[in-house]
Amino acid sequence: MKLKSLFLLACTVLASSANGQTESDRVATKGFAMFAADDTFHPYEFTRHAVGDNDIQIDIMYAGICHSDLHAAWDEQQEQGLHATYPIVPGHEIAGRVSKVGKNVTKFKVGDFAGVGCMVNACGHCASCEADKEQFCENGTTFTYNSPDRYHNGENAMGGYSNNIVVSENFAIKIPETADMKRVAPLLCAGVTTWSPIHFSNVKKGDKVGVAGYGGLGHMAVQYLVDLGAEVTVFDRTEEKRADAARMGAVRYVNVTNPEELKGLNNYFDFILSTIPANYEPIMYLAMLKMGGELAIVGLPDKSTLNIANMAFLSQRKVYGSLIGGIKETQEMLDYSVKHGIYPEVVIINADEKEIDKAWKNVSDGNVKFRYVIDMSTIK
Repeated sequence: MKLKSLFLLACTVLASSANGQTESDRVATKGFAMFAADDTFHPYEFTRHAVGDNDIQIDIMYAGICHSDLHAAWDEQQEQGLHATYPIVPGHEIAGRVSKVGKNVTKFKVGDFAGVGCMVNACGHCASCEADKEQFCENGTTFTYNSPDRYHNGENAMGGYSNNIVVSENFAIKIPETADMKRVAPLLCAGVTTWSPIHFSNVKKGDKVGVAGYGGLGHMAVQYLVDLGAEVTVFDRTEEKRADAARMGAVRYVNVTNPEELKGLNNYFDFILSTIPANYEPIMYLAMLKMGGELAIVGLPDKSTLNIANMAFLSQRKVYGSLIGGIKETQEMLDYSVKHGIYPEVVIINADEKEIDKAWKNVSDGNVKFRYVIDMSTIK
């Protein structure tokens, strides 16, 4: 085992040297990691790849907690062919300030605000990348964590529950100086994840739309849809968020555990966005669509329950999945959100392993309105 470790270290050093970088160029980082699916968080010190000619280093100010962080670190996505690699440092909602730039960087300067969303690299030349859909890179997207970075010797990418990150300038998002930095980080996942299908389906003023699931994703969707002038109905399982939905502009709130509130909604909606992260039956929402209506699914249940046979009786309605958004679309979403004052509602917590563990339990139990954000300046 010792010889194997020495061999791998030697390979890493040789590969780094071939790129004109040495181990001493790597960036020291402090963060929080899990070492097994049934683990809790632990302080974790590691190094990131050196700042290359086209890279920037961001000192992380805030990192959002996404429900998909839980699925990934708890290794709950095996049905989708995804497996956790430990240690894992989650976090793909990252906002901070640029502290170093490579010599070829033109998009950023030291001191700028910058963000990182769900991915940190892609090939740049396949059909998907050329269409600004880097999340579907045909040669393999490098996601922000729990993803082998083939552009840096295959090392496992580590996420934003940490004090810094190194990323290509092409995968960093410019954050306007006027942005509310405490609330901007979740836009880089929750924002674009809901923005993208709304615009893909060309939702417009006056459309009757539904948002299924009123958590971190759902409350962002409601804000974008109301801003477009759509008539918004919110679906959820609790009474606790009814007033919040009305405050954000929804015209109707449906508690799906109450059969009376579900009456009269079949064949009603032009568009429904499902953000539900738990197991459910999508057919109920498909039946609510008008003919030609669209159901977009962005939530990530750990198991699929879609009844294909029932779909045959709900003909000429469309169902599609949507995965985050490309870099161009993410920048457009962020600029629009800041300009129009559209932000998530957040609870700020300290960068402490026990606070993160507690936040994760609340997210898992559905006891958060609406997004936790870690203040990384408090890391010790």
